[in-house]
Amino acid sequence: MFFPQRFVTHGQTKYFGLFHVNRVGDSPILINCVHISVMAMQCVQPLNEVKEADSEILESTTDFPKPQTVIASPCWGAVEFDSNLLVIRPSSICLNLEDLKCFEVVEHQFHHYGITFKNAIALQPSNPAYPPRTGTTVLMGAPNSGWLEATFSQPVNMFCCYVTSSQRTVLSAYDHQEKLLVRSSITGPNLAGSNSQISPNAELRIESSNILRITVYAFDGQLTLADPSFSF
Repeated sequence: MFFPQRFVTHGQTKYFGLFHVNRVGDSPILINCVHISVMAMQCVQPLNEVKEADSEILESTTDFPKPQTVIASPCWGAVEFDSNLLVIRPSSICLNLEDLKCFEVVEHQFHHYGITFKNAIALQPSNPAYPPRTGTTVLMGAPNSGWLEATFSQPVNMFCCYVTSSQRTVLSAYDHQEKLLVRSSITGPNLAGSNSQISPNAELRIESSNILRITVYAFDGQLTLADPSFSF
């Protein structure tokens, strides 16, 4: 059974906190103690100090880490999680593409962060018309040119990427019923060194509830995608 916060003597030590106690006959056996343990000679406290300790304990148990942005690195092996651990899901995830090998097919490398890709390869562009935005690595729609797709294991409410393309490019988001939720587009090509009024690595961002799949489509053109990120 659980006992409320109180002093309990076990051997030569007194404990103060929350206790889980089993009884054998009339004798309690201390199973677990949470918070503070002190030697018996140090346990004599005025009542007001005990109340202050109670307040500090309550604050510490409710002071959880705040969600934050995580830079997600790829993983090529199976990932196991301890189900007994409390996992705080980050509010935003940015994918680090730099550890991917050039021409590596990208599918499940970021699965442990809740996203998988289809028709995507990692590329370190040699063509200056497709410059990376940061680092040296981008995603390219391939082996079928002009599109790529990402699916989320849990609904997200934002997806953002930076696209360089030889054609008009559309970013679309769908829910679990394959219903189109929202679209965003680049109105024309934006290759570096061209006469386009749109800079390379133009931002495409969509926001909506319950996004489970996104597609990036360039109408049979070539496209690269840099610095993808998403938020829950």
